[in-house]
Amino acid sequence: MKRIALGLLSGSVVAAGILTSAAVAQAPNFSAVQIKATDLGNRTWMLEGQGGNMTVVAGDDGVILVDTQFAPLHDKIKTAIGQLSDKPVKYVINTHLHGDHTGGNQAFWLEGATIVATKNLRDSLAAGTTNALTGVKTPPAPQAALPARTYTGATTVAVRGRSVQLVAQPTAHTKGDTAVWVTDANVLATGDIVSIGNRYPNIDVGDAGDIDGIIRAVDGYIRRANDRTKVVPGHGSLMSKADLVTYRKLLVDARAAVAKAKAAGMSEDQTVEAKPLAADVQTRAGANDAASVNFVRLIYRSI
Repeated sequence: MKRIALGLLSGSVVAAGILTSAAVAQAPNFSAVQIKATDLGNRTWMLEGQGGNMTVVAGDDGVILVDTQFAPLHDKIKTAIGQLSDKPVKYVINTHLHGDHTGGNQAFWLEGATIVATKNLRDSLAAGTTNALTGVKTPPAPQAALPARTYTGATTVAVRGRSVQLVAQPTAHTKGDTAVWVTDANVLATGDIVSIGNRYPNIDVGDAGDIDGIIRAVDGYIRRANDRTKVVPGHGSLMSKADLVTYRKLLVDARAAVAKAKAAGMSEDQTVEAKPLAADVQTRAGANDAASVNFVRLIYRSI
């Protein structure tokens, strides 16, 4: 029964993961994926594999895991965590709903973990979502993959000896984002509000994502972080506060370029044709023309 349940989940979450990144012709080769751990200090690690970055917070009686990547990677992720701590995963925190961050929910739930996220995230997972650019629909998630513990505003999740603070970031990357502050390790896990590495962040306008909400969230991160804060982005390499400042500038400049065209009365297609990001922002992001087209459309629709 457990194997059947996981199989049913994996198809839907792979589809969801495709919505969060550049379109791909086929599903990833999960058998070739390796999970890399980066020590962030004080029994805290960043994990990289296929999909969104994860954060591991190890306590005396259990582990808090931030995000779960794709369902087929569960066993590899579990093995990687086992090399860092001999305690079970007690809590899974979802930073947002996309399948490259929530795909392993059901598998960890079957092993006893409590899934935690914003109420908005749970509602979106339960209802299913639609990609605003492609029209591709992600079906409702199975009941076992839904967060059992939800919150609005802020909350704390704790195991013995460790705790993390969750802060809701509404209408940013999606309508149900969470920032995770691991205060005793000076670590921030942002989810896909922050995504770097030859890419733009996805503004999931189909789930009430908003460029202004993303900028507001990054502003909050910058205010709270200090020069020693280790920032785990949704995608890309470990960042610092200074990197967040640079990232914010890129977001603000991209928004301004698209907003200028929209304010001048240009349609969405006309704005895309004008290539407002090509001269500067695209180069700084390391993105390609196709990514810029999508980012312009998403910004245009969200301002």
